[in-house]
Amino acid sequence: MDLNLPELRRLRQSFHKAPELGFHETETKARVATLLRQYGLEVHEGVGVVGILRAGQGNRAIGLRVDMDALPIQEASEHDYVSQNPGVMHACGHDGHMTMLLGAAEALAANPGFSGTVVFLFQPNEELGLGAQAMLDEDVLGRFPIDEVYAIHNLPGAPTGQISTRNGLICSSESLFEITVTGQGGHASMPQAGRDALTIGSEIVLALQTIVARKLAPGAGAVVSVTEFLTDGQRNVLPGTATLKGDARARSPEDRNEIEAHMRQIAHGIASAHGVEAHVDYRTEFIETINAPIPTEAAIRVAQKSGFDTIPDRQPMSFSEDFAHFSAAVPGCFILLGNGENGPNGQPLHSNDYDFNDALLPIGAEFWANLVRDRLPLQENG
Repeated sequence: MDLNLPELRRLRQSFHKAPELGFHETETKARVATLLRQYGLEVHEGVGVVGILRAGQGNRAIGLRVDMDALPIQEASEHDYVSQNPGVMHACGHDGHMTMLLGAAEALAANPGFSGTVVFLFQPNEELGLGAQAMLDEDVLGRFPIDEVYAIHNLPGAPTGQISTRNGLICSSESLFEITVTGQGGHASMPQAGRDALTIGSEIVLALQTIVARKLAPGAGAVVSVTEFLTDGQRNVLPGTATLKGDARARSPEDRNEIEAHMRQIAHGIASAHGVEAHVDYRTEFIETINAPIPTEAAIRVAQKSGFDTIPDRQPMSFSEDFAHFSAAVPGCFILLGNGENGPNGQPLHSNDYDFNDALLPIGAEFWANLVRDRLPLQENG
């Protein structure tokens, strides 16, 4: 496939220098829309950017989705394209995801080789799990119907260019929780006169660990993590309120609901035993990501035919992806692409010295183009 690789690298690195947070991707969206129009695509702008490319007489349509947002992280890298926006960084590779799809869009527009419609979905705010639903709320699938939807995410620690996926569950859900304990503050020298919210909150933290260890089946793959513990106590003041924050991961809606039910039971039970109140807020923004059989089989077939190192039945990931909202609406497949095992390309996602591997740009663009031609073949529609 004819790709201008130096230009793709420059494009990716320029995205990296100008990261923007979710729902604030103003310059990023404008640049994506401009490039798609330059390639000859029909472009629609809303909370995200949608590019439409039609060829032949085929009546089938597929969607290719990428994310555009960055993270609130101060970059610690030393290369010459570090973030120019203080405290904001492309630490998850969305700069590379956009560039791979733009490369495929340019190549397909110049030499289609398919019959049907490709809907290019550039989504905002993946990191907080809000962008996909925002596009769906704008009726993106009603305005631009698709039969299947696909997404790629890079994976540090996996060999460069290795493609892996699986049928069924591929990513866990994420539910955010906040537990507020309201007791009675008091003097540190007279704890009996109050109801110390810190001690009660600590008891809840420990009890929450029994949800995974004792309430769910072994091997369920669930995680419950308390990540913040805030109180209004001082040096000699026992706190009257304590707030616990964290997240829970699950691999099925049933386990997700079980976690919530047990969390409420534990918090309210411990609070009641101490004569105080507890309020539990539990909300799910990332649902489980489920790959459908036919799109998954297609992705594996295309990866293998393209000569890429392919793992067709990888283990599910514990992280979450709001692509799940798209693949819950139409059959879809979420695909992982190895970012490399060493150096900045092997650093974990969301680390302040992570960098997307530019060696993936031609691999991802070629995979996208080959997938389009496989799913929208010329011979099927004449």
